[in-house]
Amino acid sequence: METKRIMVVDDDRAMRRAIAMSLAKGGFEVHPAENAETAFALLPQWQPHLILLDIGLPGMDGLEALRHFRQRITAPVIFVTSRRRELDEIIGLELGADDYITKPFNLDVLLARVKTALRHALNAQPETTKGRVSAGDLAIDSATFCATLDGSKLELTPKEFDLLYYLVTRANEVVTVEDILTHVWGEEWIGESQTVYVHIRWLRKKIEADPAHPQRLLTLRGVGYKLVTQSPT
Repeated sequence: METKRIMVVDDDRAMRRAIAMSLAKGGFEVHPAENAETAFALLPQWQPHLILLDIGLPGMDGLEALRHFRQRITAPVIFVTSRRRELDEIIGLELGADDYITKPFNLDVLLARVKTALRHALNAQPETTKGRVSAGDLAIDSATFCATLDGSKLELTPKEFDLLYYLVTRANEVVTVEDILTHVWGEEWIGESQTVYVHIRWLRKKIEADPAHPQRLLTLRGVGYKLVTQSPT
C-alpha cells in the first residue's frame, strides 16, 4: 500500500515539528512548509494526499491559500486554527475544507482526524452507509455520489452528502447531535456540536424551499433533528 503523503503548512516551527513527528510515527510521509508560497512551490514535484493548513499564516492566510489549493489539487484539507469561536473555521469549511481542528490539540486526536479524512477521500464508507437509499422525493446513491431532490440533482459537498445520506437512512426518526457526529464524522468528534449546526444550516439551503422555516429537516429543540419524508410534487 502506498505511503500517504501529508503536507503541514504552519509558520510555527515547533508546531510543524511536533505534527510531523506524530504523523511520521503514524506511518505517514510528511513535508513541512512555513507558508503558503512554499507549499505551492512544492506541489509540482510532491503531490500530497492530505494538507494540514494553518489559518493564521503570514502573508497569504490559510483561507486564501485554500482557494489556490482547490484550483490545483483535490486532496482533503484540514484547517488548523487557534480561533475556535471565530467565523474563520466556518468560512473555511464553506470554501471546501474537509475538517478543522483547534489549537491546542492532542496529537492522537489529530492523527485520528487525518485518518478519517483520508478514509472519506477514498470513499471507504461504513457498510451501513453503502448503496442507494431514498426517503420520499430524496434519493441518494453513494456508489455514484449522486443525490436528487424530486428528480433534480443536488450539488453537495462530500460532508453534506454524508450527512444527508445518514439522515435519509434514518428518515422520520429523531437523531441526536451525538448520533450524527458518531456516524458521519466519527467518535473522535463527540463534543463538536457546532460542526453539526453549521452543516445542518448549509444542507437546509439546498433541500428546503424556505431554509429559515424548514419543513423537511426539522429541529426538535433539546433532542435533535428529524428528516421528514415528503412525496414528489
